[in-house]
Amino acid sequence: MGALRVAFIGTGKKPEKAGALGYGMAHMHAVAYQALKGEVQIVALADIVKENAESFAEMFGVPRSGVYTDYREMLAKEAKLDIVSIATWPHLHAPMAIACAEAHAGAVYCEKPMATSYGDAKRMHQISVLNGTKLHFNHQRRFGKPFRLARKMIDEGAIGKLERVEFTCGDIYDYGTHSIDLCNYLNGELGAKWVIAQIDYREEKLVFGAHCENQALVQWEYTNGVMGFTATGPGAKQIGAHNKAVGSEGVIEIGPHDPAAKDKSVLRWRTWGKKDWEYIDTQGESCHGPGYIERAIADFVACYKRGQSSELSSAHALRATEIIFAAYHSSRTHSRVDLPLAIEGHPLLGMIEEGRLKPFKKPQ
Repeated sequence: MGALRVAFIGTGKKPEKAGALGYGMAHMHAVAYQALKGEVQIVALADIVKENAESFAEMFGVPRSGVYTDYREMLAKEAKLDIVSIATWPHLHAPMAIACAEAHAGAVYCEKPMATSYGDAKRMHQISVLNGTKLHFNHQRRFGKPFRLARKMIDEGAIGKLERVEFTCGDIYDYGTHSIDLCNYLNGELGAKWVIAQIDYREEKLVFGAHCENQALVQWEYTNGVMGFTATGPGAKQIGAHNKAVGSEGVIEIGPHDPAAKDKSVLRWRTWGKKDWEYIDTQGESCHGPGYIERAIADFVACYKRGQSSELSSAHALRATEIIFAAYHSSRTHSRVDLPLAIEGHPLLGMIEEGRLKPFKKPQ
């Protein structure tokens, strides 16, 4: 097999700093592909801003003939694309991924979250499966040492029988898609049985154009009886760690908030009855990197070459997405939501449109 033909939809500007106003994640994807040393070749790209597209092409050696401002034109003209990377805002993910599948691209590597409605998330997964396109999402943190080592410890019984997985972050939709995916990863990729939640959305919070709650409490149960829990926003201090795994014989914390853990490690554990924590060396890796996107894309490409889906598959991403939208739906209906989730839209957006939530908009 020769070099895989890779195309991009959405290049953005050259990234200067991370943030919710638009950050060229495509550049990070491209660096990861280039690190594979000849296994892939970036042959085409599309961005609605011509200057961004041309700058990206020059930076990563894409011929001018492969530069487009319309992704549908690119998909129609560029034959036999092995991989398409999508790095656009969430409301565009579903139509773009579906267009790639209908153009019979071999695989798609898309930024998270999956979509801005649960119906769109299901459709992009289903249509990709139907057309033989392997759809994946950039939940890259699961490739970090803190999370890999924690999963190994759980599997080896270091904290006994796993009973509960927890996380804390700013919201369950944008950042939380990573964190719920990590909870699923720590619990062996199982799906949930039910979700119950309450949210607060008093001040408008748009992340890459998508509404995200200010605060949430969410509980769910997996099919194996393990419980999940998160407190986002102001309630985050209740959990005290980025991610936590609680077992019958002890606890593992990833990214502890405890000031005493500073400069020691982002991974620690202890068994019940022991006062002191044991810190695990993660060789300088935090909850965020470095090198996680490079590892994720390397694994994705290796699996694609073997004809397999990687652990970043849309099937895994859909399990996390189902919990997210079930949480919003639970808040909307004031009830526990049993899964599988039987809705199409976005319950948070629905509550805004109904006037039940009226988030305050800060002056520009």
